[in-house]
Amino acid sequence: MIDSLLLTAARIVTFEHSRALTNATGFFFRRDERLYLVTSRHVLIDEPSRHRPNRIEIELHTDADDLARSTLCSIMLFEGGRSQWKQGVDAAGEVDVAVIEVDRSALPAAAVLSAFTPEHLGLPDAAVEVGTSVLILGFPLGFHDTLHHLPVVRQSVLSSAWGMRFQGQGFFLTDARTHRGTSGAPVVMRDYHSASGALPWRLLGVHSGTLDMGERDLTKDESLGLNCTWYADILLALTQE
Repeated sequence: MIDSLLLTAARIVTFEHSRALTNATGFFFRRDERLYLVTSRHVLIDEPSRHRPNRIEIELHTDADDLARSTLCSIMLFEGGRSQWKQGVDAAGEVDVAVIEVDRSALPAAAVLSAFTPEHLGLPDAAVEVGTSVLILGFPLGFHDTLHHLPVVRQSVLSSAWGMRFQGQGFFLTDARTHRGTSGAPVVMRDYHSASGALPWRLLGVHSGTLDMGERDLTKDESLGLNCTWYADILLALTQE
């Protein structure tokens, strides 16, 4: 038996045609009969760094009894010159979260995955204490269990007031050691009262990246070790038909 949480995440590799560009993390979100891949918006496009992939590949398990068996699934990011993903915007500007619908008919018939649903969302009016233990599930620097094609989990804590927009932005802070490749990872906490026994976790947010101070002295001061996580309720807007 394997924790269903590990099957929610997928390793993402971005491509410019056949040229591999970056590694990242995504996870599955299901709403009604539609399946989405969620990740950070900057994974799909980032103009400041001129990161403009035209497709991504994700790795999927194909045998529930043998997780060593997997296949790669390619998802085009543009069709007819139009982007196929939706990205978030709120009153403060762009939200670093994007979703792209997955064509379920194009997936292997035996694809093995787990998906969060709207019932898993931890909404901002729910009480979550500062210092609460949370997990960040992903593929730091592309690292993972290469035999069983599974992500790794980093322990973290909630570092800012839950439900408040840190510095007016739509994210909260976590304290965790993270790396490139974790962008787009789900940030979750255990839900011991969940009615969804198959996936007893609350989806709190989408990890974006580290938060640094522009005035930090690189020779004297260590990084804060804090990370931005966008509130997951943005997924309700991005997946609404």
